[in-house]
Amino acid sequence: MWRDRAVAASLVGVFVLMLGASYAAVPLYRLLCQATGINGTTQRVAGNVSGRPLERMITVHFDANTASGMAWRFKPELEHINVRVGETVMAYFTALNPADHTITGSATFNVTPEIAGRYFDKIQCFCFSLQTLKAGEQAEMPVTFYIDPAIAAEPGAGNIRDITLSYTFFEAPTPAVPSAADGGSSNGKIKGS
Repeated sequence: MWRDRAVAASLVGVFVLMLGASYAAVPLYRLLCQATGINGTTQRVAGNVSGRPLERMITVHFDANTASGMAWRFKPELEHINVRVGETVMAYFTALNPADHTITGSATFNVTPEIAGRYFDKIQCFCFSLQTLKAGEQAEMPVTFYIDPAIAAEPGAGNIRDITLSYTFFEAPTPAVPSAADGGSSNGKIKGS
């Protein structure tokens, strides 16, 4: 009898441990991707510490998508820009909520080729937080980034001439009360209402 209880307690413990591990897997994987740049995950930095920009140019292409069922219209303001390696650049995307109700979105992102993720450094991005748009509202959403000059020394990345920065917006639960600090739309400049 005691042995049966010990086995049952052990199985319950394993179940709880596995359940906890499944909840921790996504944040741990995200941290791993951000630290290593795998899967084209860009880096988040406080500012550009790369020094003087190089003469080398890279064309950054912008790709904007919405997940199935997401009502927003989301697009880059420019299809691509030419960037000096090490130069801080700001690019803009726009999102429009044509629906008759408020929608909150969360953006996932990556760059291709994947190896460029280690060197694509974002200083500020709409993708760092949820974005909420009221019915009929449009927002300008900036991203500030630079390409780390260390990319020039990376075997397999030294000859990269084009990088694609891609975003996909997914619908997220709308917060009950938008933050007073962001006026209801984090990082974006609201147009219309």
